[in-house]
Amino acid sequence: MSFIEMTGATLRHALHEDELNDDDLKKARVTDTTIVRVNHEGDIEVRRTHSWDVIGGLLGGFEERIRHATGLDWAE
Repeated sequence: MSFIEMTGATLRHALHEDELNDDDLKKARVTDTTIVRVNHEGDIEVRRTHSWDVIGGLLGGFEERIRHATGLDWAE
């Protein structure tokens, strides 16, 4: 599966208001420096010590929005 990785700060700026909010990110322990990734289905995953945790998802049209916010393309 392909992903785009970013920091919590980049994710926060790329989110739309009908997606995760600041309280959701705090509950998921996502800080500005946390490593997160998004897959092609829009799942948002947070890097933990030994695994990745799914904390939510993005809604339609996110692919280009995430590529623009990060300057990255999808990678395996």
